[in-house]
Amino acid sequence: MVAFEKRLQESGVFIHQGPDRKDYGTDCQIEVVDNGAVTNARVHVQLKGTEKALNADDSLSVEVRRTNLNYLLMQDYSFYACYHVPSGSLRFCSVANILREYEHGGNAWTDQETLTVSFTEELTVERLQQIAGLVRTGAKTSRDRRIQQWRAPPEDASKAILRAPPDVHVPENPAVAKQILHQLLEKGADDVISASFEKFEAVLGAGNDAMAIAYMAEINLGMAGQSQFRERIEAAVTFFQSKVGKHGFQPGGLHYTIGNAFSALRDEDQAKLSYEAALTDPEADDAPEFAAQVHKNLGTSFERLGDQEQAIEHYRKALQLNPDLPEAHNALANYYIRLGRFEEGLAHLDRIVFAERSQGKTSAVMGWRANVLFNLRDGRAAFREINTLVAQADSAEWIWPWCARLVASFGRMTTENATQALAFWQRYVRAYPNHSAGRRELLLTTFFLLAEGHDIGKTYAEFLDEFDRHIAHVDVEDAALPWDRLGHWAQDEGNWEEAERCFRKAYELEGGHYGYCLGTALNFLGKYEESLPILLSQAKLHQPDAMSWLQVAVAHQNLGNTLEAIQAYEKALVLDPNYALAMFDLGGIYWNTGNVEEASRIWKAAVARFPGHELAAKVRQEFPHLL
Repeated sequence: MVAFEKRLQESGVFIHQGPDRKDYGTDCQIEVVDNGAVTNARVHVQLKGTEKALNADDSLSVEVRRTNLNYLLMQDYSFYACYHVPSGSLRFCSVANILREYEHGGNAWTDQETLTVSFTEELTVERLQQIAGLVRTGAKTSRDRRIQQWRAPPEDASKAILRAPPDVHVPENPAVAKQILHQLLEKGADDVISASFEKFEAVLGAGNDAMAIAYMAEINLGMAGQSQFRERIEAAVTFFQSKVGKHGFQPGGLHYTIGNAFSALRDEDQAKLSYEAALTDPEADDAPEFAAQVHKNLGTSFERLGDQEQAIEHYRKALQLNPDLPEAHNALANYYIRLGRFEEGLAHLDRIVFAERSQGKTSAVMGWRANVLFNLRDGRAAFREINTLVAQADSAEWIWPWCARLVASFGRMTTENATQALAFWQRYVRAYPNHSAGRRELLLTTFFLLAEGHDIGKTYAEFLDEFDRHIAHVDVEDAALPWDRLGHWAQDEGNWEEAERCFRKAYELEGGHYGYCLGTALNFLGKYEESLPILLSQAKLHQPDAMSWLQVAVAHQNLGNTLEAIQAYEKALVLDPNYALAMFDLGGIYWNTGNVEEASRIWKAAVARFPGHELAAKVRQEFPHLL
C-alpha cells in the first residue's frame, strides 16, 4: 500500500480516497484530480502483494477469485496493482485486459473458481496519467449525455437519445485503441470518433501519429458543418503540417488533408493552395481516385470563392478521373438545380451512391431529389423520397423542416399531390402537435381537395370538430385563411349563417380583402346596413373589381338607394363589360323604377350579348314585348 500511495502522489492526477469499509472485491478507490481540483471520477483498484519469484519471462503471476474480477468489471478502467517484494516493483494489469485474454483464450473461464493474472507492466506515472485522462473524459462525456437527456422535453427525449453517437469504451492499450480508430474511420463513423476524441487522445497522446485518424474524422465533420470543436480542426492543421516531410506520410495526402482542414475552417484561399499542392505530388498521377477527390474539393473552394467557372471545371475533371465519385455528382447536381436545369440535376443525383454509414449524406441527396422531382411535376416520385426521409427524421433535425417546406410549396399544385400532402401533414402534426404552420397546412390542403371535388369522407358538420382542434393551435396571424376556406365550404352548401360566422372570424382576424366574402354573406342574409360599409371599403380599397361593385349595388338597391345602386352597377360594367349578371340586374333596377325604355335598351343588349345565359331566357319569357 505504501508503494502504491507513493506512486499516486508522484502522478499528481489521483488521490487515494481510502479503503472500502467492507471489502467485497475492491481494496480502494482512487479519485482523479484535475488541476488540483477533485472531480468525483473514480477508479476501483484491487491491491496485491507477493514474494513469489518472477516467471521466466519476467512477468508476475497472481491468482484471484473469478468473483473478484466480476466485481471490478462493474466499474470502468478498474485495475489490479501488485507489489513484488523482492524486486520492489509495482505492477499493473487492467481488468479489461484480463477479460480480453481469457475471452480470446477459448477456455470456459466463467466456470473457474480462480483466475491467474499475469503482471507484465510496471505501474508508471505515465500509465496513471493515461488512466486519469480516460476516466476524467469518460465521466465528463457520461455527465454531458445525461444532462442533454434531462434538458430535452419529455416528448423529445427519444430524439436526444437516438441522435447521440454511441459511447465507445476506449481501452488503455494504445495498439487496441489505434485498431478501433482505424475500423471506425473505415466505417465512416466520424461522429463516433469525435464523441470519443479526448479518450483516444488520453491513450495515444496528442502528437501520436495514430491521432491523425481522430483529426481526420473531426475535419470531415467540419467540412459537413457538423463539428462542434473548431479548436480541434485548428490543432489538426498544426498536427498535419508537422508531418510534412516525415517518413510514413504521403505528401499529397498530407496537403489534401490540410486543405480539408482549411476548408472546414472556411479559409478557402489556404484550402485552394493546399489542394493545388496535393495535385503536384507525382504519386497523385498514379492514384486517379485520390486525384478525383482533390479536384472535387478544389472545385468546392473555387465555388465558395465565387469562381463558378473554375469550380465546374474541377468537378468535371473529378468525374473524368472517377466517374462514380458521389461528391462530384452531388456538386454538379446542386449547380444545375440552382440554374433550374432540373433534368440535368436529377441525372447527377441518380448517380450518387455513398458508402456505408453515410446515411446523413444519402438523406441529403434524397432531400434534393424530392425538390427536383416536384419541380419536374413528378409529385408521386417526390413523395416517395419524402416518405423515406421522414422515416429517418429521428436521426437528423433538418428532415422534418425541409420536407415541410417542400410540401407547403408543392403540396397543393395538383389533386394527386394534395392527396399525399394531406397524409404528410397528418403525420407531421402527430410529430409536432403544437406547430402552427403544420396545422394550417393540413386544413388548407383539406380545403383544396374539397374545392377540387375530392371526397374527404366527412360532411361539413362532421369536419367542424376536427377544424376546431387544429385551428386552436394555429397562430392568430395565420388563422384567417383557414376560416375563410371553411366559410366557402358552408357557402357551397347554402348554409349562409355558418358562412357568415366563418367569414366574420376571418375578417376580424385580418380584415382587408376578407371583407368581400363577409359582405356577400350579409347580403344573402338581408343584413344590408351592415354589409354596405364593408363592401364599399372592398370596392374602393381592397378589391376594386366588378364583383365588389355588384355586391355594393345589391346592398344599395335593397336599402332603397336607387341612384347609388345604378352607379355601382355601371362601375361594375366599366370594369368588366362582359359581366352578364351586372347587366341584367341593371336592366332590372330600371324596370323596378318604371324606366321601361332604359330597361328595354339594356335587356336587349344583354340578351344579344349573352343569349345562353339563364337570365336571358327569363327576360325572353317574361318580357318578350321589350325585346
